[in-house]
Amino acid sequence: MEKFKSISLPDIPDANIPMAYPSKKKNLPDSGIVLAADVGGSKTDLALFKIEKGKLISVKKQRYATKDHASFVESIRKFRGEETYIIDCACLGVAGVVDGDKVRGVNFAWEIDAKKLESDLNIKRIMLINDLHANAYGLAGLKESDFEIITEGKISKGNASIISPGTGLGEAGMYWDGSHFHPYASEGGHCSFSPRDQVDIELWKFLNAKFGHVSWERVISGQGIHNIYQFLRKHGGEKEPDWLTKQFLDGDPAVVISTAAKEKSDPVCVKTLQLFVKYLSIESAQLALKNKSTGGIYIGGGIVPKILSLIDKKEFYKTFIEVGRMETLLKSIPVKIVLNDKTPMMGAAYYAAMGIEN
Repeated sequence: MEKFKSISLPDIPDANIPMAYPSKKKNLPDSGIVLAADVGGSKTDLALFKIEKGKLISVKKQRYATKDHASFVESIRKFRGEETYIIDCACLGVAGVVDGDKVRGVNFAWEIDAKKLESDLNIKRIMLINDLHANAYGLAGLKESDFEIITEGKISKGNASIISPGTGLGEAGMYWDGSHFHPYASEGGHCSFSPRDQVDIELWKFLNAKFGHVSWERVISGQGIHNIYQFLRKHGGEKEPDWLTKQFLDGDPAVVISTAAKEKSDPVCVKTLQLFVKYLSIESAQLALKNKSTGGIYIGGGIVPKILSLIDKKEFYKTFIEVGRMETLLKSIPVKIVLNDKTPMMGAAYYAAMGIEN
């Protein structure tokens, strides 16, 4: 199984992106075993770490298709196999609304009850946090090489935000207290999509007829890519080529469309990704304004790193700063793409380590 690099826990609060401790205690356990999970609509990543001399050492990791398992318990038991080690603490970063010790996924059917899991899986303590909450904590473990810069902005202190298109659209904020960031979850991806021009209005009408409420997740996500494609195919009246129809039968629509766009083999697919990037830029700007994110906008998730060749940075920036009287503020904000797909897992592992009860 693939191993993670060791994570130096004491360095995280003073890292390039300084993050506050996720608990009141200021010391780390000398030893222990923790489980980290990144639970999304399409995949679930599980990783086991042991703590040695203030570092998280990867033991093993595995990825499962979320919909292939009837419950989270099933995936954990499969991951652990016949091993009988005691897990001191687990942190599950889940794409859903966390309500105390329970969470139900938005884009998958699992309901997770932390207290019940502790008993069923013989784990001393299980903590639930939103997946973007975990993602934000994971930023502290990254290096400069883990980012693609869209715009440098100005090196400024202040709040920051993260937006992550994947199966759904996750958003989170990071409050700046003057020395460290304090991540917090949000459900901003489910706020209403706001059209800017006539094409956007027609897209809204198309999606409104299909879904009723049109959220940003309906356009900035894997499902969003497919939604935009279906709209453009109907709106433009262009017949779908047979070779593309065949690929849709076996492949993930978002992957099929993105691949065709990168290869420039179908103009509708190219236009689809252009609109996807446009909407990502618009919502990134809106998130920056709502949180006054002078500390930066971080774009995470699994989609964007795979379509870097399709992102025109100048066009993204132009769209990003089109906010009227707040243009000067938006020009000052750094925008970075997170390239490291292990970021949510690192954040969950760190959170779990800090949750071990001495």
